[in-house]
Amino acid sequence: MLKAEIISIGTEILLGDIVDTNSKYIAEHLKDLGYDIHYMTAVGDNQKRVINVLKRAIERSDLVITTGGLGPTEDDLTRQAIAKATDKNLYQDENLLNSIKEYFDQKNYNMTKNNYSQAFLPEGAKVIKNNWGTAPGILLKESDYMIISLPGVPSEMKKMFSNYILKELQKYSEKTILSKTLHFFDIGESTLETKLKNILENQTNPTLALLAGEGEVKLRITAKGENKNKLKDMISKKEKLIRKKVGKYIYGVNNTDLAKEIYNILLKRKLTISLAESCTGGLISHRLTQIPGSSKVFKGSYVVYSNEAKINLLDIDREIIKKQGAVSKKTALMMAKNIKDKFGTNIGIGVTGIAGPGGGTADKPVGLVYIGISYGKKNIVHKLNLKYSRSFNKWMTSQYVFYYLLDHFKRGINKNEK
Repeated sequence: MLKAEIISIGTEILLGDIVDTNSKYIAEHLKDLGYDIHYMTAVGDNQKRVINVLKRAIERSDLVITTGGLGPTEDDLTRQAIAKATDKNLYQDENLLNSIKEYFDQKNYNMTKNNYSQAFLPEGAKVIKNNWGTAPGILLKESDYMIISLPGVPSEMKKMFSNYILKELQKYSEKTILSKTLHFFDIGESTLETKLKNILENQTNPTLALLAGEGEVKLRITAKGENKNKLKDMISKKEKLIRKKVGKYIYGVNNTDLAKEIYNILLKRKLTISLAESCTGGLISHRLTQIPGSSKVFKGSYVVYSNEAKINLLDIDREIIKKQGAVSKKTALMMAKNIKDKFGTNIGIGVTGIAGPGGGTADKPVGLVYIGISYGKKNIVHKLNLKYSRSFNKWMTSQYVFYYLLDHFKRGINKNEK
């Protein structure tokens, strides 16, 4: 299999000022093409270090893909570093210079002197078009290695990769790698590993990898070979074994999360939902509205953080809060029922709890959460006792809201009733 290496260039990555999403994107596509990724490196804007990283990469890898350092400023050193690492001379490509000038003319931008540096290429290199910015990419192919250099701006990099690079890399792909990711909730990573011990210990092809998620666990099944249909069959057989042992904890596959699963079910069953949030501060609403098209199912929410907000906006009986507390089963149920009635939705959710780190008592400790669910004539409450930080208590509450909803859908929230 062809060995690949990804290099992210930019001091801002090393300082933690930005998250390197480019490497993740490239790695996912290389995997699907059958490339074997051995190394992933981040290096700052220092020419000597970039040259050393490139030299080492081309000695040990067949394919080297870099991102970043192709801009017009003094700290954009990638094209110079590639030339020096490969003993090539840099030259100014007139056609490339003209295309850069045309880009500035079309945008009515003033082209400054430093932009001319972007028209330089190492000898023997080809231009990778960038129709979305000023920094062109570089493709340098030799008998024993290939270097592909792309801009660091994610939107530009992704478009260049999908429009030009994928076709080029497919020419050299020897095998195919297919993967399927199973998403688990309400089971810890160590428990899942124990339950799947025999399968994990006897894995060959496909291989299995447990991945920690944000409040969930993922299991990736990966098969390598030449025939896609055969790989799909191999993955399917392995998935059946896994589902037989721990299927009740699986809520979805591949690129999904609990919020997306709920959205898809609501959309399919033509149901609507509204939310009343206290301790989560609007997080559940935010997760739903991050999904394009969510207005078809999500009708609105109230963030009723204070007792007065619960009373004045949601019409919660003051005596209920006085006698049983804002964090109580009764309050959560009334929040769910009243928000459903106010918005006229099929489902109403009410969430109240103590996120921490303060505010807890012996009777009502930090992490105590009540989740009310109202649909049709049914009003149900779920109780949580979370043991995390304030922010993670909020996140896990949102996770459990979607998880409990998923469970209720399985039990029969499928009628268009209010």
